[in-house]
Amino acid sequence: MFDASHPDARRAVELALEEDIGPGDVTTRSTIPEPARAEGRFWARQAMIVAGIELLPLIYEIRGGVEALDIDVKSGQRVPPGTALALVRGKAWTLLECERVALNFLQRLSGIATLAGRYAEAVRHTRCRVLDTRKTTPGLRRLEKMAVAAGGGLNHRMGLYDAVLIKNNHITAAGGVRAAIERARKTGLPVEIEVRTPEQMEEALDAGADRLLLDNLTPGEAAGWVRAAAGRATTELSGGITLDSARAYAETGADFVSCGAITHSAPAVDINFRISLL
Repeated sequence: MFDASHPDARRAVELALEEDIGPGDVTTRSTIPEPARAEGRFWARQAMIVAGIELLPLIYEIRGGVEALDIDVKSGQRVPPGTALALVRGKAWTLLECERVALNFLQRLSGIATLAGRYAEAVRHTRCRVLDTRKTTPGLRRLEKMAVAAGGGLNHRMGLYDAVLIKNNHITAAGGVRAAIERARKTGLPVEIEVRTPEQMEEALDAGADRLLLDNLTPGEAAGWVRAAAGRATTELSGGITLDSARAYAETGADFVSCGAITHSAPAVDINFRISLL
């Protein structure tokens, strides 16, 4: 579910460590004797869905100086406040200099998973599924999409390279709906297209679109468009869908709702790290 072995994960962790520690943690090195050993524990201070805990071994492997790391949970696991997430033991310098990087990843990714879980729960009584978008933190897309999946959401395309999504500007530049779809078919990938009028929808369906993106409709309007599509293509609703409105949109009969807020606006969860000297 959360692949910390992916090269994107290592690149993100290496950059984060370099960004924060640089040539050395001057506070730790000036106040703590180098031989000092300690243990530290990560605690959940609120209910959450954990994500990114698998990055801890990578963080400590890169910095070195850790004797033991015990992880008590896994990504996708729901935990109540007060849950022990992991215990790390080793060089006090390592534990202190890695603290913020570890917490930044855990709090950010678990926050995304927790919000994704709330959206997934809101539509669970329907056949509709929640999709993420490309509205992610630059450089962290793969990790954030892993967090969405850990929370129960589905990943949309990873980038511009692995799926076709024809939007309004593509249609204009291509010379129309049919021309855009016919050219996109040559990729061999499923073709999704944004349609803004009933006429565009019918043209897209006639041209063989696999999925229709219906943007910025009210739930009532969306239900009418979904009925008109009549199962000739899958349907995705987007545009201002919130946690409060997701249920109503899912009940239109659409196959998917997509929401950028899951990644771009997820609040970080509260995770605490406390050490003690050995």
